This record gives sequence, C-alpha cells and structure tokens, in this order.
Amino acid sequence: MALQAEMFCYQCEQVAGGKACTKVGVCGKDSRVASLQDLLIYQLKGIAYLENEYLEKGGELDDELVDFFTEALFSTLTNVNFDEERFVKYILKADELKEEMRKLVKPEGVPPAVNYRPPEDVEKMIVDGKMVGLISDRTDEDIKSLRELLIYGLKGMAAYAYHARRLGYKDGEVDSFFFKALAETLRKDITVEELFELNVELGRKNYRCMELLDKAHTETFGHPSPTEVTITKKRGPFIVVSGHDLKDLKDLLEQTEGKGVNVYTHGEMLPAHGYPGLRKYEHLVGNYGGAWQDQQKEFDNIPGCVLMTTNCLQPPLESYRDRLFTTGPVGFKGVAHIEEVNGRKDFTPVIKKALELGGWEEDEPERKITVGFGHNAILGLAGEILDAVRDGKVRHFFLIGGCDGAKPGRNYYTEFALKTPKDTIVLTLACGKYRFNKLDFGRVANFPRLLDVGQCNDAYSAILVAFELAKAFGVDVNELPLTLVLSWFEQKAVAILLTLLALGFKNMYLGPSLPAFLSPNVLQVLVERFGIKQISNPEHDLKEILSSKV
Repeated sequence: MALQAEMFCYQCEQVAGGKACTKVGVCGKDSRVASLQDLLIYQLKGIAYLENEYLEKGGELDDELVDFFTEALFSTLTNVNFDEERFVKYILKADELKEEMRKLVKPEGVPPAVNYRPPEDVEKMIVDGKMVGLISDRTDEDIKSLRELLIYGLKGMAAYAYHARRLGYKDGEVDSFFFKALAETLRKDITVEELFELNVELGRKNYRCMELLDKAHTETFGHPSPTEVTITKKRGPFIVVSGHDLKDLKDLLEQTEGKGVNVYTHGEMLPAHGYPGLRKYEHLVGNYGGAWQDQQKEFDNIPGCVLMTTNCLQPPLESYRDRLFTTGPVGFKGVAHIEEVNGRKDFTPVIKKALELGGWEEDEPERKITVGFGHNAILGLAGEILDAVRDGKVRHFFLIGGCDGAKPGRNYYTEFALKTPKDTIVLTLACGKYRFNKLDFGRVANFPRLLDVGQCNDAYSAILVAFELAKAFGVDVNELPLTLVLSWFEQKAVAILLTLLALGFKNMYLGPSLPAFLSPNVLQVLVERFGIKQISNPEHDLKEILSSKV
C-alpha cells in the first residue's frame, strides 16, 4: 500500500480505514506537509545521534538546542502544524544546528541521517521526505511497530517538556533521553527486546516529565481547587483561547486587562479556571464550546477572535480564518501567527481584532460546571474517601478520559459514564470529558460523582492520586477499586499509555480502536503482559469490571 501512496501516516487513532492515511490526512494534513514532517523527523534523528555522542563524551546540554528540538518534535503531532513554510524553516534550522554539532563531535561511520543536507528547494525537500519516511520503509514489521511507538511517545513527551520549559522548568534526564532514544531509532541492528525496553524507559521518563510540568503549573499558578465555571456567553468583545499553553493564557490575560475584552477558554484550556493565579482575572469569564473536533461548527462566523496555542487545530473555515490566530508550534497557511520575540508575545493584533468584531450582543442565561479536582484537592479528601469506601458508600472509581475525536464509536464513553452505578465516582481528564462533563451525575457520600482532574497534561495528577490511595489502603495499585477506561487519539496519549504501562498499571480498557501502528505480535505482548482490553460495549464492560472487583 505504501508504494502506491502519496503519503503514509498512521500516528493517530482516526487513520483512514483503520490502517493509514495515504492520500490526505483525516486531520486535514496534505501529502506535502506529511513529507516535510517526515524529513524534519529525519533531521532530528541526525541531531539526536550527534547530541547523544556529545553527551556520552561528557558534553553538556545546550538549552537552545533542547528548546528547538522539543518544539520541532511537538510541531509534528497530529493537528498542530499544517503550514509547509513553517516546516521548511524547521528543517533548515535543524540543518544549521546539526552542522554545528558535526563540527563539535566530528563523528565517523555515522548513519546517513547525520550527513544528510537538505536542498533549499521545497519540491526537492518533499521528494527527500518521501525517501526517508514510512512510505519507503521496508523494516521488519515488529521492529517498525516498536520504533514508531517510541517516536510517537517521544513526540508526546516533547509537548509536555515544551510547556514546562516555557515556564522555566527543565530536567536533564528527560532532555538527554530525547536524544538517546531518537538516536537509537537509526540503528539497523536494534532488537525487538531493546526497543521494548526503550519504550518502557520512555514511559518512566514521561512520568518524570509530567511531574515536572505539574510542578511548573502549580508553582507558577497555584494548586487547582474546585471552581465553578460559566459555560454561557456574555455580552461584549471576546477572545477564545484554545490548546493547552497556560503561559500564553496568562500573558493574554495580562495584556487584555482593563481593555474591555472578555476571555474564554476552549477545549483543553477549560481546567485553567481551577488555578488561582489565572482565575483571579475577572475578565476570564468562562468556557466556550467543547472538544476540538467541534471547532469548525463552534467558530463558524464567530463575532470574536480565537487564539490557538497548541494542538488541536482543525483546518479553519473561511468564515473565521480572518479572526483565528496561532502561536508557538501551531500553524496553518494564511492564518496570522504571533511570534515570540525576546521572550515575549505581543497579542495586540488579537486584541484589536476582537474589539473590531464587537463580540456577542447579549448575555445568555447562566449555566455552570465545576472543575479543579487536581491531586492536591482530591488527596485533601483522602480520609473521607477511604471512609466512604470502607463504609460501602463508594463501591468503585472509574477514570474515564483521554482524547476526544470525530471518528464513530466515541459515544461509548458517554454511555459508559451514564451507566456507572450511583455508588461509584467518575474521574475524568483531557478533552474526552466533553462527551459528558456538562451532564448532572449527582453526588455520592458527600462527593460530586464527577470529578474533573484537568487537561491531558494533568494525567500526572490522576496517577499520583491512584498511587496515594493504594498506599493508604495498603494495596497494590491494581488491587484498588479503580478501572481506567481510556480514549486515545494522538501522540500525547501514546506517551501517557507508555507511562501507565511502565508504572505497572494493568487491565486498562482502551478505544475506540487500537493503534494501527501496533503489529499483531506487539499487541499480543501488551495484552499478555498488561491485560490491555479494547472497549466493546458499556453494558458488557461494566459487568466485567464490577464482577471482577467483588
């Protein structure tokens, strides 16, 4: 199939036919951008090889290099960057950095990626991208499966590291592993066992990376606490902020203060309201819309501006392209981009456009939901939670969360959540929660039955809560009355899955479909070692879960 294809990409859950996108990405990425992304990854492999050699010889990490490396990796995630001009710039910048490293390391007998020099002509770059991407790859199926699993996990971890670094938080072990792991993907003699162990190591490093990001967020903005968020419109000019970057939101709030512009979160920005350092701004008035896949409908002819800080971006409709702005690793041809200059982003163009558009003309009747159940808030209730379980008031906990998407089959998560017994508690995180987070689940034993833990970036919170509760109960985490029911879509979810496996979590339910890049043999190993189950239907899965926990 790859030989006859214009592109070959199977890194996300929504791949065409459940196998691969071969003409255009389901995400909207065209074959030209796909080829440039492949060439950028090839360039990053060459840098990784040289930097890993340098570090092994006692060299020190260079912040500029790590900043570029993590952003460039991040830019290749699903629904981040669709702009081929931006990828050309990344590729050429990577070449500059690689040449600097070559002079420093002076390697011999290196893989071709180290010596590769990209042409300046974009058409030739696109041809080269096809030569080094999956479209031309004839590697053994299991080796390729584990190698791509590793690369996608690194992309996901790069997103978390990027956010932490923007707030000034860094970790040498995490940064070094990027180079070590990506360099290993160039080895022709690498074994299945070595790749499997690298993926497990990535899971451990990603947990450390997510812990670092949690520290960056909580030390910068305070610990999230339960907070009511308005989900209805208010009259006046406005800016909707989507993505995940809390620093961008903070900077925008500072620059809009006192200017008569309301700010709304969207998508994965919803949990921002739980942080005291962000909710203190009175013009952060609420949350607009739902998950990323509904943005074309929600932004259609919107009388305000949208600032997209990270994934997940959909190709914008003409009806709002003139009022959409991107920043950071995000990009789309013809869409205004806010660059960072000397450590600062000037959002004046966004603010001016919002004032020009005028905003909504009247208020809607107010509705609210509650967010802010991070690990600090939940563990503050640990004693009450333990008593409720021991007294039989709370029978089971479900973590129902992950990425949302447009592919059929995701209604499973809504139905599953609604069918959970009244004496159970549902934890949720990431944009998968939009399937049911505006529904009334009531209360149990003085707790809300639905607890919103936060972004996908906050998966660390959920893991920490599980470990702390297991410690309090004196049991292994897999003996808790807890089941993980996860939806996945892109590469950050891959990194989180590898973390859960590396930390020993078993018997997770995963869907809507299993990754196309997992070979049958690799999938079988994951099923046998970790008990991964693909979701079936809510009634069957609930019965199986609850009967096994009696």
